[in-house]
Amino acid sequence: MSHIAIAPFGFRKFVQNLRNGSNKIIVRIISSLLIPLSALITTEWIHRDTLLTEKFFIEFMGHLSGYFLAWLFFFFLYCAVSLLTGWHSLATAVVGLTGHLPAAITYFKLQLRGEPFLPWDIPQFMEASNVVGKANLELRPSMAWTLALFIALTVAASFLDERKRRHEIRSRLKRIGTGVVFAALLLLQVFGIYLQPAVTSFLGIVPDMWMQNRFYADYGVVSGFLANLQALHISKPDGYSQENLSALKELIEKNRPTAPLYQDSYAATTASTVKQPNIIYIMCEAFWDVTELDGIVFDREITPTLDDLKERAAMGRSYSPSFGGGTCDVEFEALTGYSMEHLPAGSKPYQQHVTHTMFSLPNYLKSQGYSTMAIHGYYRKYWSRDKAYPYLGIDRFISAENFINPERKRSFYWKGGLISDAEVGNRIIKEFEQRDKSKPLFLHAVTMQNHSSYNEKNYPAEELVNILEAPEGLSSETISQLRDFATGIHQADAMLGSLVEYFSHVEEPTILVFWGDHYNTIGRGYELYEKTGYIAKGDVKSPLLRGTPLVIWSNYSNQAVDLGTIGAYNISPVMMDLYGLEKPLYFDFLLDGMSLYRARTRGVTVEPDGSFSETMTQAQQQWFDRHWLLQYDLMFGEDYFE
Repeated sequence: MSHIAIAPFGFRKFVQNLRNGSNKIIVRIISSLLIPLSALITTEWIHRDTLLTEKFFIEFMGHLSGYFLAWLFFFFLYCAVSLLTGWHSLATAVVGLTGHLPAAITYFKLQLRGEPFLPWDIPQFMEASNVVGKANLELRPSMAWTLALFIALTVAASFLDERKRRHEIRSRLKRIGTGVVFAALLLLQVFGIYLQPAVTSFLGIVPDMWMQNRFYADYGVVSGFLANLQALHISKPDGYSQENLSALKELIEKNRPTAPLYQDSYAATTASTVKQPNIIYIMCEAFWDVTELDGIVFDREITPTLDDLKERAAMGRSYSPSFGGGTCDVEFEALTGYSMEHLPAGSKPYQQHVTHTMFSLPNYLKSQGYSTMAIHGYYRKYWSRDKAYPYLGIDRFISAENFINPERKRSFYWKGGLISDAEVGNRIIKEFEQRDKSKPLFLHAVTMQNHSSYNEKNYPAEELVNILEAPEGLSSETISQLRDFATGIHQADAMLGSLVEYFSHVEEPTILVFWGDHYNTIGRGYELYEKTGYIAKGDVKSPLLRGTPLVIWSNYSNQAVDLGTIGAYNISPVMMDLYGLEKPLYFDFLLDGMSLYRARTRGVTVEPDGSFSETMTQAQQQWFDRHWLLQYDLMFGEDYFE
């Protein structure tokens, strides 16, 4: 410990006197303990924005092991860096950055998406920073004061930096050797404690993967982040074996639905159904029905297509696993039938798990002779779609890089603007006309125009939707952003209308599936939803902020069907069931489960009658566990089911 030292404040002479005087060992020991403690306190200050609450005291006292481990992590890190390099100033800066940067990202991410900074966010750093940079986020006082404090501490610590002297080679070797020991202790803590579920459980750190915001609040940013590394490994569900999967498969085949789920569907009312229609998916960025907000009067009809299709299409709501972002999670569910509820909250399957070929709708349709392709109005690497799509069975991917001089919208925050929904709709038509006509087509499109970063300046005045009436108390900032958002919804609805019009005149049978991925915050926090009475004040976890419009229409049936609310992972099974298409056995299992509940997402059960519950009955829990057993087998296991 003789070389562990820091001078948190004071003049150089004072520091040198301490180093050379009789109290140097005591001072060095105290300072080596205080810098990690300072980093721990300021990290949690940034994460929470304040520490002066009873809630923090309760969380801290109730989970001391998590905070002690975090302090120990900073202590080992400081000692390792200062001893290996001889630069105490560098050690101070490294300790500060290691805690404060994740804490700041966590704070901002909680504001935007309701979840903290997670290990699997790192591969998407560039995409995330791009979004954060356009989200009007402000530097908090906790961040500014912490920055000033650690700059001062780093400068003070520079007086303790080791000076190289040739006659001290032996001393330096001894210092470096001690630094190696602390580096080994640091690695031992990460790999021997944080990455070992049995050890963290023994120490009282209980994983809460489905409520990450609560997990970080309980154990802090450092312990929360490092313990989450365990989630990169998905454990087998209880009872996973070939014997149990074979028995479950027999049970599913025995209980396979003998009639369509919806009695007024095309399949239920038509004796002979179309076998292989073209299937076109459109997942529309942040699309939800803004006209449902009470007290808001617009200067035009915002969703005329949506209103018209209520009389001649299957309509309902897709219950989304995301809010404010995480588009790929919704897309993943819709394309596969896998539920994000079975995966750790905040995980991103495209980066973490879709690393090999697995069951999905595109892969299944390919086996039935379909050609498959995808279109996205943004860059191909966004959410690692370029890597994930081939594993899901999508053979051709058209992204922003493949559009030539496309129409762009919303150019105030987004430099150059975003590829418009109308442009994506036109590209869908173009690719359909140029398809291989010897095969039916599956095309999956994702739009981008209505992405977050709303401001009325994004559109020219002649395009912008006007608000004629609004509830009292709505800020001008919120109204400005709402005008931008409503304009985007209006133009997305127009894109849907143009596709319906085009395919109405196409002779080949074609199904369109259109839905919104998630809600976004618009304006100041949840003010828009609260002031209009859409949700109760403070009810930011309301299920009403999860149900986005879902439209399933075909050019060979005008059957109006009320779908109710279904999980995004049920979109594909329901689509196939509506039109009597030959389904994989796994989809039959999902359809059978809809008699028990329509979705189980983010801790909320959507009951068959559309009501919401946070609990499950014994029968629902049993089906939920079987769903995870099948999903694990198809995603991670030995493919016993297939």
